[in-house]
Amino acid sequence: MSDHFDPVRSPQRFSDRAVVVDVERLVAGGVGLSRREDGRVVLVDGGLPGERLEVSVIERKGSEHGRIVRVLEASPGRIEPVCPYVIEGCGGCDLAHLAHEAQLDAKIGIVADALRRLGKWKEPVVAAGPVLDPWGFRTTLRAAVVDGRAGLRMASSHDVLDLSSCAVTHPRLEELLVDGEFGSATEVVLRIGIASGERIAVVTPSSVGVRLPSDVLVIGVDELKAGRRAWIHEEAAGRMWRISAESFFQTRPDGADALVDIVKSMVSDLLDNSQGEQSTLVDAYCGVGLFAGSLAAGRDNWRVVAAERGRSSVADAKVNLADLDARVVGTSIERFRVPPAKIVIADPSRAGLGRKAVKVLAAAGAERFVLVSCDPAAAGRDLALLNAEGYRPVESVVVDMFPHTHHVEVVTRLERN
Repeated sequence: MSDHFDPVRSPQRFSDRAVVVDVERLVAGGVGLSRREDGRVVLVDGGLPGERLEVSVIERKGSEHGRIVRVLEASPGRIEPVCPYVIEGCGGCDLAHLAHEAQLDAKIGIVADALRRLGKWKEPVVAAGPVLDPWGFRTTLRAAVVDGRAGLRMASSHDVLDLSSCAVTHPRLEELLVDGEFGSATEVVLRIGIASGERIAVVTPSSVGVRLPSDVLVIGVDELKAGRRAWIHEEAAGRMWRISAESFFQTRPDGADALVDIVKSMVSDLLDNSQGEQSTLVDAYCGVGLFAGSLAAGRDNWRVVAAERGRSSVADAKVNLADLDARVVGTSIERFRVPPAKIVIADPSRAGLGRKAVKVLAAAGAERFVLVSCDPAAAGRDLALLNAEGYRPVESVVVDMFPHTHHVEVVTRLERN
């Protein structure tokens, strides 16, 4: 293949000098780790394992990064992106040039590499989770607004691309993205509860001039700051959840189901064999209570202590866990007075746990620790920290929550030594 291929448009200035590189593997961030003929590493956006590429090189943060000029030898998995907006430069789907059936294997490789290099896990055991629908799955979407029209940002740019469709967005959200009028807004977060049918638009800075269908709850960020509350409901893991405008929830309910099923499988032996004794489960970064509510439901001998920093999520969790023996603590994990527990589940943000949170949660003395990570590099760093506190990784499961992007969820089970 010698035709020009430019999967990522970048505003940065690249050298006119092109070099030839061979792509070895994908690494965290979804970039292709490549080498020049002299062995020097070049990180290539859009490069796929096994490819030979001609790239233009820049220096960025002490390392060389390449932009594809020509694909000299293509991966068998390389395809023309299905969505025309990817070809135009939309930054929403940075792996759309890799066939969907090859994406999960690629992500397993990325995760295994991060757990090996950063997590110091010599032979990581990494398995694939369930395959999720790659189209029309997003039930939450953050969009930029220009002149009243919502759109997605171009790759590596602040420029906004006006869309007439979005292949990965739920059809009832796509309608709002494409046809909505957003006044003088600069940003909007759109969300739908598939089970409830409820839709909400959270508009920055205010909802003045916004025109959407009458069933959509429209609220401005200025109203939220003034104390107004707004929420929708969604069903996942057999329970209905209240999700406030400012609360985090997984971007697809089938993905939430998959994560709960995997976590439950990793702790079911302890949940089911507590022999009637009162046991404690700690749910750190609990959000609206997804794991606490799903795992403790129907188990009277299990007490839950759920910790969360976000005020709206804390309020939601108290509502969602009201039927259980659960205590919801509004705190950062670094300041959390963790109780003794048999099981700890932690689902931190993209940055991961970090050293201080690991020490706090390890103080629970849990027999089992389940880490839910949304970034492979963070997962690797946290595993190394947990290992230093006496926890040994046993298995990781990869859930491809965001097809056509490098983003991935990793669930890791650790046992106390």
